[in-house]
This record gives sequence, structure tokens and C-alpha cells, in this order.
Amino acid sequence: MRDRILTWLEHHVTPPRLQHILRVEQFCSELAEHHQLDVEKAKQAGLMHDLAKYFKPQRLLQMAQTEGLELDEILAGEPHLLHADVSAIVARDEFGVKDEEILEAIRNHTLGNPQMSPLSCVVYVADTLEPGRGTSAELVGLRQMCFENLVAAVWRTGDYCIRHLVEHQRMIHPRTILTRNWAMQQSKEQHGTPSASASDRISA
Repeated sequence: MRDRILTWLEHHVTPPRLQHILRVEQFCSELAEHHQLDVEKAKQAGLMHDLAKYFKPQRLLQMAQTEGLELDEILAGEPHLLHADVSAIVARDEFGVKDEEILEAIRNHTLGNPQMSPLSCVVYVADTLEPGRGTSAELVGLRQMCFENLVAAVWRTGDYCIRHLVEHQRMIHPRTILTRNWAMQQSKEQHGTPSASASDRISA
């Protein structure tokens, strides 16, 4: 099925976006193997996470409404945020994906979701932190943290994304904040604070 998905993507996303998708797929594979998750599921979710990235706003809204998704003011005003949910619809309807864990990982890759599965956490961090995103000390530290402490990486990636949105005067969806808070609480309860090496790199 991978070849069929790649062929579809070649007709629906730009070449740079396709390269991003392939890097996300690879990063998902590496993280899943390290954390002893299902590697094939992770690769499939990574490959399909941006299927609807270039759908026009009206199409995103229409598909979301047909699916019965709840649209708040932010989603209605910035339909591009729906591309994650709509990508899961395309994965299901176009490619016959029935595995709910894969579909949830696709849905959650942009805004996250409190209580999301380890597979969703993998795709969430991989989308933001894949190697093509940059080589700053902060990103290098976050990538290291993904292997050391996945939930802490979700928390700190949430911080990174929120700061980026604030700096660019963009709307912040409540789910982004809820996801960050959930991951922070889980990380502190389960693992304590992130390791010194990763934290030092992130704050550098």
C-alpha cells in the first residue's frame, strides 16, 4: 500500500511537503523501534499524516461537517487546522485504514490530545521535530528527549509550538494547551523532570 500512498501524495502535495512526510515517516519508525511500539503502524501514520495538507479551506470544512466533527470558532476561522482530522478521513476512505490507533495518531498530529496513545505521541513529536525542521540547539535537545522520555518530549514540544504561535501572532487552539498540560503532568508524575542533558540543550 505504501507505493499507492506515495503515488497519491505525488499528485496532492508539493515536492518539499513530500520530503517532509518521508522524514516524518522515518523519524516515526526510529522512535517506535526505540520505544518498542509497532513500527509498521508508526510508519503508516507518519506517511499519511498530511494527506489533506493542501485541501482548500472549504473542502476541509465540508468534510469535517459531513463527518460530524465539532467545529469551534478557531477551527471554523482557521480551517487548515482541520487537515489532521481530514487526513484521517482520507486514510480511512481512500486507503481503507481501519486501525483506530493509526487513525487517531493522524488526527492528533497537529493539536495533540490529552490521554493520547504512545503512537500518537510519536507522530506528534515527529511532525514538529523531523530533521528538516532545523538544527538549533533547542531542536537537537528535543530530538534527544524523544528517545529518553517520550511524554516529556510531547510536553516540551508543546512549549516550543506555543511559543512559535505567540511569536507569530497566531491563534492557539485550546487542545494544544490541554495536550501540553497533560504531558507535563504525566511526565512529572511518571518520570520526574527531564534529563539534565536534554534540558540543558533545550534551554541553551
